[in-house]
Amino acid sequence: MSYGRAPRRRFTLLAAPAAAAALALTLTACGGDGNKAGGGGNTNFVTGSGGISTVDKGDRKAAPKLDGETLDGKQLDVADYKGKVVVLNMWGSWCGPCRLEAQYFSRVAKETKDKDVQFVGINTRDPKRGPAISFEKDYGVPYPSLYDPTGKLMLRFPKGTLRPQAIPSTVVLDRDGRIAARSLAALDSDKLHKMIDPLIAEK
Repeated sequence: MSYGRAPRRRFTLLAAPAAAAALALTLTACGGDGNKAGGGGNTNFVTGSGGISTVDKGDRKAAPKLDGETLDGKQLDVADYKGKVVVLNMWGSWCGPCRLEAQYFSRVAKETKDKDVQFVGINTRDPKRGPAISFEKDYGVPYPSLYDPTGKLMLRFPKGTLRPQAIPSTVVLDRDGRIAARSLAALDSDKLHKMIDPLIAEK
């Protein structure tokens, strides 16, 4: 099997058999249609022409508990960043679009650091940490990434919310830790700011 074609393959998240069967959450690796809706049920979100889905402030749902060990072996709990706008980027070192967007994430993370914005990566589908750590060094990633090789953290997003369903995916939480926006495609600086800036401005 050639791993050079990995960006075109489809992957199903690994979990306990019962949980996997119940959730049936499938990721489209490296690509996918950024305009697809997701979550099911009464989501109350709107997807714009750029593939960015947003939820009105009054309809947002709390993010799941996202915690664990980072690529550099430290413990991290996203809940500790409550009070800040949190940008969650799901990525893999094997993913071509992730490499394309990495420079923009690094840039915007630095631009918004003093505006109470915290970026957190969720590294998935990397069976070993080495390639992911090299990826971060190559692109000067200035923020931590949770190490989630089997995708268990992504499975925690409940049905009816803006769930990450592709690699790359980006989910933005408001200052109250609620899911406010999502993209299922690679982003550049302009699209990142389109997701983040309205949440920075919220009171």
